[in-house]
Parts: sequence; C-alpha cells; structure tokens
Amino acid sequence: MRVGCPWRDLPDYFGKPNTVYKAYRRWFRSNKLIALFSLLIKDSDLEWVFIDGTHIKAHQHSSGGHENLQGISKSVAGRATKIHLAVDAHGNPINFLLSDGTTHDVKVAPDLIDNIDLSATVTVCADKGYDSDALRAHIKQVGCFNNIPRKRNTRSSNDHMDWHLYKARHLVENAFAKLKNYRAVATRFDKLKQSYENTVALACAYLWLKL
Repeated sequence: MRVGCPWRDLPDYFGKPNTVYKAYRRWFRSNKLIALFSLLIKDSDLEWVFIDGTHIKAHQHSSGGHENLQGISKSVAGRATKIHLAVDAHGNPINFLLSDGTTHDVKVAPDLIDNIDLSATVTVCADKGYDSDALRAHIKQVGCFNNIPRKRNTRSSNDHMDWHLYKARHLVENAFAKLKNYRAVATRFDKLKQSYENTVALACAYLWLKL
C-alpha cells in the first residue's frame, strides 16, 4: 500500500502473489479492513467535525471495471475518483465515502455525516464549497451548528461564523496529506470500488494506530 506496487512485484517472502491477492480479496469482500477502522474510531473526540473532499487520479490499471459503477468518472483532467472525508476535533479520520470524480462535495455531505454519531457534536465545519442552505438545514436537523461560510456573491452575511474554529479546518487537509503518503491511496490502482474503499480504510486505520 505504501509504494503501490503490483502484486507480482511483492517480495518472495510474502509468498505467491496470487495467493496474497486472493487473501486480500477475501478481506475486502467481507469488509474486514473497514470493520477494523470502525473499531478504532470509537474513542473519537466529536465535539467538532470537519469535512472535505479530494480528487484522486485513477491509474490506467484501474480501467475495465465498469467505471460508472466503480466510482470513476472522466473529465477534462482525466479519469478520477473522489474521497469525501470527515475528521474529529483532533484531525483523526472518522468516516469517508467514495464517489466519482465529478460529483460535487455538497451532494455527498449529508450521507457522510449521517454515518457518524453526532450526539456529542456541537459544530460541523466545512469550506465554501459546502455553501448550501439544504446542507445547513440538514446539519441543524441532526442537532448541530454549521460553521460553513457563505460565498461572496450571496446576499446573506457570515455573522454566524466562528472564524477561530474555521482556522482549525486545516485538520482535515492534514489528514488528506497523511493519507496520500500511501501511494495506493494517492493514486487509485484498484478496478473495484470496494477494493479501493478497503485500501483507504486500512490507511485511515494506520493513522489511528500511530496514536
């Protein structure tokens, strides 16, 4: 995962590449790596939740897997997928979702936060890309305040903003930077969405294991 090498290039002491790959397939089909990540996030500090998304370039090796169903789309910049991430008050990943590279962040945000226990959360913080009255209403409905600035072309003010807390939004950016230290996350080589999803879950688990 760190170097993103093909299975056939694994060192001999791991065993036959096909055997290792089949073991990994059994793990991701049963979502074992996602289950591991879910266990590690139980002690999250959820007073504040920060959300954001990042584009991931899809390598040519990821083609051939019915891309419209596997979270890959084509744009002017090429084939891409997107990771939508939520982190806690310390910048630790607590949830993520995958989408194709052309899906707007605000469309995925409701599902992203709905999969988090927000009972102890005071504020959900995001950047201007999430400027949406529908999203603000959704955040209010789940019992939280929003700390999302409005765009300059809107008539409404930003009187609701806690700009000091907004500066802490770098926590989610830092989490993306750490995840992209893993080449298999920074560039998508997996054809199947479920396989890449488990790769991201394993990388998120590694961030927690360092604590």
